[in-house]
Amino acid sequence: MKRARRELLGPGGLVLQVRDRHGPPPLRFETAAGGRLLLRQGGRPLLLGREEQGGCARESLFVHRLDGFRSPLPRIRSELMRNPGNWVHQYARWLEEAQEGPLHDARWNLREWHDFPAYVWWGDFMREWPACRLDWCAGGWEGVVPLRPLSATDAPRVKAYRGHAREDTLAPVLLWRVTPLDGWVILDGHDRAVAALAEGRTPPCLVLRRVPDDETWRRTADEVTEAHEHRMEHLTRDHADTGTGTDTATDTQTEAETDRRRAALERAYADTLSTLPYDGAPTPTWPLPGGAPAWDDLAARAMFECPRD
Repeated sequence: MKRARRELLGPGGLVLQVRDRHGPPPLRFETAAGGRLLLRQGGRPLLLGREEQGGCARESLFVHRLDGFRSPLPRIRSELMRNPGNWVHQYARWLEEAQEGPLHDARWNLREWHDFPAYVWWGDFMREWPACRLDWCAGGWEGVVPLRPLSATDAPRVKAYRGHAREDTLAPVLLWRVTPLDGWVILDGHDRAVAALAEGRTPPCLVLRRVPDDETWRRTADEVTEAHEHRMEHLTRDHADTGTGTDTATDTQTEAETDRRRAALERAYADTLSTLPYDGAPTPTWPLPGGAPAWDDLAARAMFECPRD
């Protein structure tokens, strides 16, 4: 499969410019009326979600997961974890080669991520299987949804990974930022996440998220530039109107204040422009074939198979 163009962001990150992957990717979200959501991998439904409306515009999402998820990455052996090279580039190559991954035509940011609030892994890591409820009402969720049942902390593979966690040689968990869930799903590293948490550590992570395409962020940059120029012109007019020329000390103070405001505006403008190409972009969804009736049929069969939920 054709390699994506890479934009390097230092040793801990890069942007993949994916081309020639038209249409829905193998791993994708589909939607239907009434807040219905489906995550599909190939022909396999993996996750059913239904929004609940309440006091908040979008109060929560009820989620039911199904067996069958396949990681887009190969199994990572212990010898590679001890001599990994650059994980970001290695994971990027694996994602490009994956037959059932989420990549489609877009710009994708893959980077190390360390700045998780404590509640992400220690409160909103959805350990229950197969059903859970994502609480959106408190101003955003930001939790982590596994796509397969979690192993016990004393399972053989988890025990081996716990040793790597203690040695700081554990391969990163691969998370996918998905706006339909307002959080993350684990693409690879379920057992590694369990192992790190069992050792009292936040799992090392690489995160994959979509960022704006060039046309979108450049259009936004033009709008930001126009607004910035308008503010600078307004500042110049205000300065001209307040300067009387009769009090040298007052004029000097006014000039200094104007210079400070101008410098602050220029810094804010530069900071905004520098982040635009790497701001998060919404996760696209595709129409669910068959619409709401198809979703309802899948949900009814899932509940029949798991009546306790």
